Amino acid sequence: MKTETATLAGGCFWGMQDLIRKMDGVISTRVGYTGGDVENATYKNHGTHAEGIEVVYNPEKLSYRRLLEFFFQIHDPTTENRQGNDRGMSYRSAIYYADEAQKAVALDTIADVNASGLWPDRVVTELEPVSAFWEAEPEHQDYLERIPNGYTCHFIRPDWVLPKRAAAE
Repeated sequence: MKTETATLAGGCFWGMQDLIRKMDGVISTRVGYTGGDVENATYKNHGTHAEGIEVVYNPEKLSYRRLLEFFFQIHDPTTENRQGNDRGMSYRSAIYYADEAQKAVALDTIADVNASGLWPDRVVTELEPVSAFWEAEPEHQDYLERIPNGYTCHFIRPDWVLPKRAAAE
């Protein structure tokens, strides 16, 4: 089976992992720190890294476009350095693309989200090449599976769905 990897940041990594892992075609997820300046980043020392998620998926079952559409549905990509009560660079919205094809899909998806008028403002999601991903500590992995009533600022927003014509792949 062919697999691809997506690296995303959209606020606290627990909620993103909990929702994205349930998508058909997702093979595995892990949370960690990415897009920053510290080697061997940790929860206590992650410098300018964002809390992120690495998603390994089967592109025959789940397209990168569909994954990004869901990403934009479960977090607010219009708030800079913030998700819910979480504030700071660690909680920024970012897409870390692995190649030019992922970058093109991300740019198209962002343009469609902005053009839709469904989100509260324009997308501020950063778009950068993927860099080192430092896996978070074991207590952060699968957090909401272990602590079902734990904190999350991620949820499915039924009104933030791109029209079918914009979602064509």
